[in-house]
Amino acid sequence: MATLTVRNVPNDVHRALRVRAPPHGRSTEAEVREILAAVVKPSSRVRVGDALAAIGRKIGLSNEDFAVFERVRDKTPAKPLSFD
Repeated sequence: MATLTVRNVPNDVHRALRVRAPPHGRSTEAEVREILAAVVKPSSRVRVGDALAAIGRKIGLSNEDFAVFERVRDKTPAKPLSFD
């Protein structure tokens, strides 16, 4: 895991973090990590798997369709690249 140092945090911001952390059952440092994660990785972001599942639902794919895909899919292992 990476280490991040934040310098020159205003006293009132640091104080607010110290006050905010205990009700959430976290240390000040853990609270900062949680805040950063919530801002840069919001829960409303679209995940690839969710987007693909939504497309499948939209066009009406069923479990039977996926079973057909599985039966006709080429299951031959891929050959590793050779640079010779």
